[in-house]
Amino acid sequence: MPQATALAPAPAPAARTRGGGSEFSPLLRTVKGQGLLDHRPGWYARDIALTLLGFAAVAAGLLLAGPTWWALPLAVPLALLSARAAFVAHDAGHAQVTADRRAGRAIQLVHANLLLGMSREWWNDKHNRHHAHPNHLDKDPDVAADVLVFAEHQTAGRTGLRGFLTRHQALLFFPLTTLEGLALKLYGVQALLAKDGPYRTRRERLTEGALLLLHFAGYAALLLTALAPAQALVFALVHQMLFGVHLGLAFAPNHKGMERPDQHEDGDSWGHLRRQVLTSRNIRGGVLTDWFLGGLNYQVEHHLFPSMPRPHLRLAQPAVRAHCRALGIPYTETGFVDSYRQALGHLHEVGAPLREERAGRPE
Repeated sequence: MPQATALAPAPAPAARTRGGGSEFSPLLRTVKGQGLLDHRPGWYARDIALTLLGFAAVAAGLLLAGPTWWALPLAVPLALLSARAAFVAHDAGHAQVTADRRAGRAIQLVHANLLLGMSREWWNDKHNRHHAHPNHLDKDPDVAADVLVFAEHQTAGRTGLRGFLTRHQALLFFPLTTLEGLALKLYGVQALLAKDGPYRTRRERLTEGALLLLHFAGYAALLLTALAPAQALVFALVHQMLFGVHLGLAFAPNHKGMERPDQHEDGDSWGHLRRQVLTSRNIRGGVLTDWFLGGLNYQVEHHLFPSMPRPHLRLAQPAVRAHCRALGIPYTETGFVDSYRQALGHLHEVGAPLREERAGRPE
């Protein structure tokens, strides 16, 4: 039986330097020598257990509170727990949790499909293409023109609602992220129903479909059992909106405004090191930042070593930074607030042509 698609666990081949060596290989040897690619099943077991206990506590709190608007604040921890589940699903897909493909698939199915209502296979297919060609307008689905656009030429012909969104996309970015949680569910269901979806076998499609149905049925049953219909609807909206904003905060600064390989004549020939480092941005911070952003604040290290367990990303950073410095490759790292300023500044700049066209004069 064909294997289900998994997120790429290993780096792509590295480009060779003028001296005949590889830019990436020495760094890979260093990281391997430090044991930073070794799995941390105990760390993930604790993280997963705490997340599942958190979900159970919120469900119990809802049932004990009964049909009251005072239960609405429980949507906040539920949104945080949903983000924790999303981070585990992401890591499991990258083989960070375990080298056992079946176990990794089961962990990802539970966290993505069952807990979040998001298709594992749809996400893996999309995310694999992103990792292979980050920030490449023609190859990375994350920067394809959609509600948001990431390059000025993508603004051409956008009128009406799309034009309005593009003109003001920097201001609207975080309000739009309130829809991200619902969008992930919608895209997953669309992929499940599509004849040309990413599923390789009928069994795989049925498994994912059954888990999605269990998610939606269980979510609705819990809310409608604990709350009055109007309260359940408001609770679901608040939960999904906060969940979307949390994901937006984790993903927004990673690549927006960074180098685009398609802008360079030799961009398609960049080796693994340059392709991942030049297109990624890290966020400085401590333990709280690491927890809140699920390790994605080490975007450079994550892209260089997709299968590296989350708790090792911080440990790999000094070696990666030093290696880039030795090669003269820019290593981008900024503060939490400044990372969003840069990302949103890029979105604002991209929307300038449409604002100028509407105003009839240069800004």
